[in-house]
Amino acid sequence: MKKVLPVLLVDIVLVVVFCAIGRRSHDEANALTGLLTTAWPFLGGLALGWLANQALYRDKSVPASVVPAGIVIWLCTLVGGMLLRVVSGQGTAFSFILVAATVLAVFLLGWRALYGLITQRSAGR
Repeated sequence: MKKVLPVLLVDIVLVVVFCAIGRRSHDEANALTGLLTTAWPFLGGLALGWLANQALYRDKSVPASVVPAGIVIWLCTLVGGMLLRVVSGQGTAFSFILVAATVLAVFLLGWRALYGLITQRSAGR
């Protein structure tokens, strides 16, 4: 649990940052309430991704790895988030899906890739 919690917290923070950046770029009002409205579908997708990774790989997948954990978590965050947005009446324009896919990939896969490189280099010393 000590190794999993920090990884989960990084994912949560990055999903919230993604939503905050999106809201800021559109000059949307109601800062906290609006952020929660925008973030909850993606946080739900993130939770689904973590559950899916656990169900599929049990203890064989390291949550901080790009493959398979990062890929499963990213895809579930994206697809689950978009589906929850549809159910809740929020927009899912094609351009938004592309931007969300790209930014979430950079965030959720990017930090894992950097972490992997850093730990690899540290282990090589």
